Amino acid sequence: MDNSTVLFQGDSITDSGRKRNQNESLGDGYVMMTAAWLSALHPEYHAKFYNRGIAGNQIRDLRKRWKKDCLDLRPNLVSILVGVNDLGLPFWKSSTPTECFQADYKSILELTQQLQCKIILLEPFLVHSLEDFLEVTEELNKKIEVIKELSREFQTKLVPLNDIFIKACAKRVPSFWAIDGVHPTLAGHALIAQSWIQSVMEEV
Repeated sequence: MDNSTVLFQGDSITDSGRKRNQNESLGDGYVMMTAAWLSALHPEYHAKFYNRGIAGNQIRDLRKRWKKDCLDLRPNLVSILVGVNDLGLPFWKSSTPTECFQADYKSILELTQQLQCKIILLEPFLVHSLEDFLEVTEELNKKIEVIKELSREFQTKLVPLNDIFIKACAKRVPSFWAIDGVHPTLAGHALIAQSWIQSVMEEV
C-alpha cells in the first residue's frame, strides 16, 4: 500500500457526516477509523484516503457518479459498501430489483477494472433491533448473494459484514452495534474498520 490512493465508496454508512466541501474529509465513521489506524500502524505507507460516500445512495446512484467520484481519482484500492438503501425498507426508498442491482454493480466493477486497482467489496448488513427488518432479510440475502457472485467473478476481496454483525450480536445486544438497525454506533463503525483492515492486510 505504499503511496497508494485508497477510495471508500457507498451510502450514509460510509459518508458518516463527511464535509462535502472539503476534498479530503473522511467523516467520523469507519472510513476515518480505518485511515487513522492504518496510518498509525504503517506510517511508512504514505497512503492517501478519500471518502466519497453519499447518504441515501442506491447502487444506481453510484453508477451515475462513478467517473467523477472514482475513475477520475485514479485510486489504487477501491472499497465499496452499498445495498442497504436498495432493500426497500419500510421507511426508505423503493427496493431495487435484484437483476438491476446486479447489472449496475457489475457495470461499476467493469469500469473499475480499467484502473487495474485492487477492489474490496463489503456486504450490506442489518442489525435486527427492529422487527420490521425481518421482512427484508430475504431481500438482503439476495443482494449479498449478488455481491458474493460478483466478488468471485472479478476476483475481489470480500468482507462478510452481515455475518460479522450477526456474530457480534451474540456478544452484545443489537443496539450496541447499530441503534436504528442500519447506521452503526461508534462500536459498530470500529467493528467495520477492524474487519476491513484485517481483510486488506492479509495480502500486504
